[in-house]
Amino acid sequence: MNTATKEINDISEVLPELPVDALREIRDFAFYLANREQRRRKFVKEVRRAEQERPIKFKSVEDAMAAIRNEAGI
Repeated sequence: MNTATKEINDISEVLPELPVDALREIRDFAFYLANREQRRRKFVKEVRRAEQERPIKFKSVEDAMAAIRNEAGI
């Protein structure tokens, strides 16, 4: 049996014994964990994509600051 499936089955067996308030807390926590994992995956994807891009090189700090200002519309 798949480990994740076993874990889900173990949790499912305990749930009927819990009061409604505890079930709500478990639901909210599960949604929180799922959201956090989704954000983590998105972050990892963005970092990996950024790592594939060529680094931008400037001749001077002034050139770099000018590029930042232009990008920000300052």
